Formats: sequence, C-alpha cells, structure tokens
Amino acid sequence: MASWFYASEGKQQGPFPEGQFRDLIAQGVVRPDTLVWTEGMAGWQKAVEIPGLVGGGGPPMVPAGGPPMMGGGGYGGAAAGSLTADFSPFGLLGRSIVFVIGILLVIPAPWVTVWFYKYITSHIQVPGRPNFGFAGQPMDIWWALMLNALLTYAGATGISFAPLLAVIANAFLAWVILRWIIANLTSNGERLPLSFQGSAIGYVGWYLLMMISTITIIGWAWVIAFWMRWNCRNIEGTRREVVFNGSGWQVLWRSVVFSLACSFIIPIPWMLRWYGRWFVSQFALVDRGAAARAY
Repeated sequence: MASWFYASEGKQQGPFPEGQFRDLIAQGVVRPDTLVWTEGMAGWQKAVEIPGLVGGGGPPMVPAGGPPMMGGGGYGGAAAGSLTADFSPFGLLGRSIVFVIGILLVIPAPWVTVWFYKYITSHIQVPGRPNFGFAGQPMDIWWALMLNALLTYAGATGISFAPLLAVIANAFLAWVILRWIIANLTSNGERLPLSFQGSAIGYVGWYLLMMISTITIIGWAWVIAFWMRWNCRNIEGTRREVVFNGSGWQVLWRSVVFSLACSFIIPIPWMLRWYGRWFVSQFALVDRGAAARAY
C-alpha cells in the first residue's frame, strides 16, 4: 500500500496510508494545488496534476523515477535540492548549552551527543528523504565521545606538548565520530545506505590546516568551505551527490556578524538559529553529472 506525503507551510507532512490520504483530500486538507509525493514519483507535484488522485475514484497513476527534489519547484522556496532547517531559537540554544555542559563533564558526553544530534536531524528537511533522523546510540562509540570530551582539558596538564597531541587526537576522534554520524542517518526510521570514505589522514590534515589558518585572521573561512566540500565528496551510498555551496566569503562575513551580535547577549538565540539555518541550507543533493559540471 502506497504512503503519501504532502507539503504544508514549507514542511512535509506524512507518511499517510492511501486511505487516510484520500480522507485528507475529501476534507480539503490536501487541495488540488497542494504539492504531494509518494514512492516512485520523480518529484513533488500538485495533486491536481496526478491523474486519479483528486476527484477520481481509482488509484492515481504514479510516474516512474527517482526520489523528489523538495526545492525550487515551489516547496519551501529553497534552491532545488537544498537542505532546509526549522530550528527554534530557544530550542537550539538550550540544547547547545546542555550539549556543551555534557561534554565538559565528560561522562555524559555519549548521551548528550546522541540527544543533540537527534534534535538537529529531526529539524532538517532533506530532499527525497522524509522524516530525516539519527539512529546512533550512546554506547556505539562511547570511548571516542568521552575521550574527545576529556581532551578538552589537555592544556591544563602542564605538559608543553600536550595541546599539540590533543589537537591531533581530537582530529582523529572527530573523523571517527563523523563516520558514525553519517552511518546512522535515517529516513522514515530506516538507516540510509550512507558511509563516509574520507581517509583519517586526509581529515586530520584538513583539521590541522584549519587550526593553522587562524594565523591569517580570515583564511580559516576559506579552509572551512573547502573542507566541507571535501567531506561531501567522500559521502557515498546515494544516487545523488552531496555538495556544499557556501563560499569562504559567506562563511567569514556571517561568522563576523554572528560574533558581533552575540556580544550583546540578548540576540544569541536568534543569531544561533540564523547561522545554523544558513549553514544547513548550503548543503544540497544534486545529480552527479551536475556536480561535476559545477566544479
């Protein structure tokens, strides 16, 4: 039995069994101009454009094709294939504070990390991946999460080379954690067939380059932009390619505005949401041929 989704106020609703979905049509919740999608459709379409769905008695004719692109066709107003996020100002701020406190306390790190990522992913909309989520568990890589948290205190050991070793160790652990995150992303409660294939050496190299680039005052922003592109190129398991569209200049000026506004304390919740929503929107899913032409 087919499951249906529809778009309402920029958000996808569903899945709904076909019988319940037809009830929504009869009640006027799903109107002829409402964007809808079900497995097998090439993209989001208006309900009236699908023969047999609105005003018809038989089952709709579903065109063959890949997953939908929830974007420039009118859904949410985003660029085609772009991810979107609907974080609330105080929801994101509160969870960020608890996350930081949990890391500083070390022992709660695995639990607050999973709790934080479940919140983040549940508020991100991914083209063609309804009900995006995270299935990781605290004990999956508890050792990496706790050790990563513990290394924040490396500078207090009094050992001169401890901070350098901590940076390298943190970089490696961040690579382990990233692989774990990618492998545990879900849609409709099912794990996606994703994996991160970037090498540990490559990831550590980017991490160190980012640290070194802070000497240039502004160069770190361009390093982050290219680092995100490298990360995206190493995500495998999807028919479409994950890309990062943000530029170094965009990362820089938004970071400056974010920092200046946060210095006034009161704007912090709204600035955190503003920056988070922009950063998420810079990730997109595109056809692999299109990605190659873009770069």
